Amino acid sequence: NSNRASSRPSLFKLFFKPNFAFILLFQNQSQNPQEQTSFSCSSQSTSTSSSLEPVVVPVPIHELLGRTMTVENITNGMKEWSLEDMSAEAKTAMSKKEKAILWGRPGYLTTEEVKVYSQFREWLLKQDQTVKNTVYSFTEAEGEVWTLTRWLRARKYVLANTIAMVNEATAERADPRKADYYPDAYVALGVDPSIYVSQYPQLYAGFSKDGCPVFYSKPGRLNIDAVEAITTIPGILNYHWHIMQHDYTDRMLKYKEEHPDFTRFECVSVLDLDKLTLGQLGSRTLDIIKKQAFIDSLCFPETMNKMVIVNAPRFFSATWGVIKGFLDARTSAKVEIFSSMTAAKAKLREIISDDNLPSDYGGTAESTTSILAREAASGKSGRDRLLSEVIYVRSTQSLKFTLEDNEEVDIYVYTKAIDGANFRIMNSSKKELAPSMKVKHTGSTSDKEQASVIHLNPAGRVSGVKEIKIKAESLKTRMSSEAYLVVVNFYKK
Repeated sequence: NSNRASSRPSLFKLFFKPNFAFILLFQNQSQNPQEQTSFSCSSQSTSTSSSLEPVVVPVPIHELLGRTMTVENITNGMKEWSLEDMSAEAKTAMSKKEKAILWGRPGYLTTEEVKVYSQFREWLLKQDQTVKNTVYSFTEAEGEVWTLTRWLRARKYVLANTIAMVNEATAERADPRKADYYPDAYVALGVDPSIYVSQYPQLYAGFSKDGCPVFYSKPGRLNIDAVEAITTIPGILNYHWHIMQHDYTDRMLKYKEEHPDFTRFECVSVLDLDKLTLGQLGSRTLDIIKKQAFIDSLCFPETMNKMVIVNAPRFFSATWGVIKGFLDARTSAKVEIFSSMTAAKAKLREIISDDNLPSDYGGTAESTTSILAREAASGKSGRDRLLSEVIYVRSTQSLKFTLEDNEEVDIYVYTKAIDGANFRIMNSSKKELAPSMKVKHTGSTSDKEQASVIHLNPAGRVSGVKEIKIKAESLKTRMSSEAYLVVVNFYKK
């Protein structure tokens, strides 16, 4: 709330508000503000202890199971787990960091955690298929012990909180479930995904040495004006569901098929903050990040294997100590920050083999820039390459680009500009190559309404020239500018 924030010290605005975006990125590993913070595993626990050491109850497992439970074997891929196996490594000597990372995982449970695991399993077996599908969001191929412990870790092995989380996640998934989680990315976004990604570069590329898909995100290159010009908040969230349930899931299932003993259905994230400024972290950007983080934290809990933040700007590095205060030990142990790209590349090579690591991050695999360009040239469009750029028009503004030999182009403009502008396509001699077009949004500026799209050359593709200039002139005198995303599709003749 801006009114509340204005009453706080200026240092709060400087440090906390911009970095809140990154706190949200870690949210699916941190505790929910409403959940209990105790590591005690009793389903009735109301403790608020912040201790990182689980409570160990020295009671034999067969007594904890009770009269109605039995010691069953739990199959996961090539391995069978008995309930005794679930705590077999709990007393192994480990460093504090290792304990934090391995806490709550199969083989490292306390006796009390094994009891809660058994209770959660019995509860789930009694639920309908919709609830089961919520828990097994990545299908049963993930394996029962790995799936269930992932959900339990998210609520610190408090059974009542875990069940409440599953029920809330089931409700949250209701509408996306009806749409089969939007299998067509184009339909989900309402626009060609390559255009969206060109304004918010993010992609999966390769796998870590542990088999986890590696996700690269470049929020420093996010242009929120462009994103709002081509899609809507609901469209972005629909696309997020598509990525999680179709793209991300398919990658892990394929890897599981090739490596049957793979169990870590988690992701390694590389967050590249190159060119990030404080100005980019406004309320509109935070709104998108917050809503995506909410879905991940509720519906896909405990899926962050590792996060490496590279090209961290000074304002972020200087306040990392503050941000860590919002995170639990398990989460902060998974996050590493580098201002130096040289040091970051060395760390990435520890996590990812050279042949899976893009060349722009120190490996020998195809660069992320090349991957994005290649993917932009594939799909429904049939284009060979893509150019997309925002121009801001108060009175006049222009954009120039060149064509290669034997190329022709189609040009579109996406906008929610209410006043509008007149667009002309010209060659280097200022000769018009197509009739001028009035570009203006015909609907409301609601974030739930799709932007207007105007084809600047509906009579046919433009060709036969080396350089093209697109000039926009506002239709009204304005004190501020309006944003227009110009999209140029290049085709070979």
